Amino acid sequence: MEMNRIRNFCIIAHIDHGKSTLADRLLELTSTLSARDMENQVLDDMDLEKEKGITIKSHAIQMNYNGYRLNLIDTPGHVDFSYEVSRSIAACEGALLVVDATQGVQAQTISNLYMAIDHGLEIIPVLNKIDMDSAQPDIVADEICDLLGCDPDDIFRVSARTGEGVPPILDAILEKIPAPSGDPSAPLQALIFDSVFNSFRGVIAYFKVMNGSVRKGDKVKFVATGMEYEVEEVGSLKMKLIPGTEVDCGDVGYIITGIKSAVEVKVGDTITHVARPCDKAIAGFEEVKPMVFAGMYPVQADKFEELRSVLEKFQLNDASFVYEPESSLALGSGFRCGFLGLLHLEIVQERLFREFDMDVITTVPNVSYKVYTMQGEVLDVHNPSGLPAPTLIDHIEEPFIRAQIISKTEFFGPIMKLCLDRRGTLISQHYITAERVELNYDMPLSEIVFDFYDKLKTISKGYASFDYHVNGYRPAKLVKLDILLNGEPADALSTLIHEDNAYTFGRKMCEKLKDLIPRQQFDIPIQAAIGAKIIARETVKQVRKDVTAKCYGGDVTRKRKLLEKQKEGKKRMRQIGTVQVPQSAFMAVLKLDS
Repeated sequence: MEMNRIRNFCIIAHIDHGKSTLADRLLELTSTLSARDMENQVLDDMDLEKEKGITIKSHAIQMNYNGYRLNLIDTPGHVDFSYEVSRSIAACEGALLVVDATQGVQAQTISNLYMAIDHGLEIIPVLNKIDMDSAQPDIVADEICDLLGCDPDDIFRVSARTGEGVPPILDAILEKIPAPSGDPSAPLQALIFDSVFNSFRGVIAYFKVMNGSVRKGDKVKFVATGMEYEVEEVGSLKMKLIPGTEVDCGDVGYIITGIKSAVEVKVGDTITHVARPCDKAIAGFEEVKPMVFAGMYPVQADKFEELRSVLEKFQLNDASFVYEPESSLALGSGFRCGFLGLLHLEIVQERLFREFDMDVITTVPNVSYKVYTMQGEVLDVHNPSGLPAPTLIDHIEEPFIRAQIISKTEFFGPIMKLCLDRRGTLISQHYITAERVELNYDMPLSEIVFDFYDKLKTISKGYASFDYHVNGYRPAKLVKLDILLNGEPADALSTLIHEDNAYTFGRKMCEKLKDLIPRQQFDIPIQAAIGAKIIARETVKQVRKDVTAKCYGGDVTRKRKLLEKQKEGKKRMRQIGTVQVPQSAFMAVLKLDS
């Protein structure tokens, strides 16, 4: 198809503002799906996405309308999946910015909008959910106008649920979003923006052709890895993969080259021809920066290699997930994994179980610190066990974020208190309207890793929205908090924490573990320690057999002798006994009510 009849666009919005529902209506209007195949959130093809009501993966699909080809990419809205959004934006020329008429402009709306503007995308504003009783279309339209500098008449007022006002959006896409720019006669230059693993076909890469074109049977090269392949199949992305003979300049499609190893394909890589390569790779594609780190270990130690191959395949489908091998005294061999946030960690763990039947133990999540030693070295420490001895440390720096919180003014006080309790510093406050306020805070990333987002939603009755970006490193008074079970350190439960919070956190950890660790034949002391200093202790009481039950009278020394014998046995048992820590204990630390 001619380039001037192709339109590539994505849908961006805050979580739960109706992106997937709007995509459903567009698919219906362009007859991409038959009525029989239609269902709610049809592009959200994971059970997990439908259960949680959120989009986790970007989804690309091709539609035809009035002789034009429309390539749509539906994107996630949660802050933890912003990397998926950045990949979608890199493959588009325009974006539909969807704003909920009942909630107004939210933090992630602004974040995604700035990302789209930085890439030079044409923005079409859409005001959704105008059919709701609580909708305030005029007030929210004013917010959008302030944000974009557009006229109220430029905003499309729709109800994605009922379909009201949606048809004019398709005409606006044709008129306002520019056709892709590129040279069909230039050497092939294509951007990989996603990939999946198929056990029969190998790796399937989704790409956008920036220059040139690619045909079945061509010899192609992946620039980042330097590997060369023959194209087995190319085609377009509908609800299923539709094979074709060629993908032209400016178009979006998929490529199968028979790659069986997941590490040979990198999202953001450039595809070019072997015979006539392009001058340089496509620039401007950001490397992912994991924010939260946690260890993942197989439940059975002999499943280590199986876990490695599962993580390799999973990384293809989720390029923001990174991992490297590590070992633990308590848990054996496993992997240190990097995530974009706590929801991302939870989703990865759930997907590993559902899609690959891989049950894993996850350790306490933490962030990456910079440790400056007395010798002048700088170490990146992701794991408390990697911390040098206290005598060798000069100082430690922790990552700080710039947090942007948008909420109703009535929750202003509780939100400020929450941020101050988490060592936050107020940078600015701005009233968007008389009813809504935007707060900007500098905060340590470690303070928001656990339950900050949940707490924020609770105190604001679900109204507050939250977005953040990393803002450099700053010195901090951090200590390593060890948890000792029966006198042995459980390295998987160790954590790096600010000195002021160590006692409270240690106390709560001991109390929580006391409830979760099953009782055994001997007393189990649970201790929180900083170095050699014990700061908190709880004891899981032993299960005792009544050894005096057979004594029905006689001298008291008979009973005493039996109890002394039992006590000796318990002491010996405690010296050689090992404490089994259930997976719920590792996850409990996330649920600590701070």
